[in-house]
Amino acid sequence: MKYRKKPIIIEAYKFTGDHDKPGFPDGWITSKYTISDNGYSLYIETLEGKMLAHPGDYIIKGIKDEFYPCKEDIFVDTYEPFFDASCKLNAQTN
Repeated sequence: MKYRKKPIIIEAYKFTGDHDKPGFPDGWITSKYTISDNGYSLYIETLEGKMLAHPGDYIIKGIKDEFYPCKEDIFVDTYEPFFDASCKLNAQTN
C-alpha cells in the first residue's frame, strides 16, 4: 500500500549557527534548546529525545508544537514555501 503525506502548514527557520542570533525568532524555542559553547550546534528536546542540529539545518515546529531539526536537502525535497493572503498583503506593503 502507498501513502501520501497530508498537506499541512508548518513553521520552520534555518539554523545559522550563530550563538547570538540562531536564525529563528527570539523566544521561539527558549525552553527547548541549549547551544554549545562553540555556537555551532543546537541540542533540541524532541518527542523522540535529544537531537543535534547543525548550521544549515531547519528547525521545524510540528503540528503538536514540538520542535525537531531537519537537514536542508530533506527539507527542500519535502516542503515548499506557503503564502497565505496576509503574507501576500504584507509583502506588497513593505
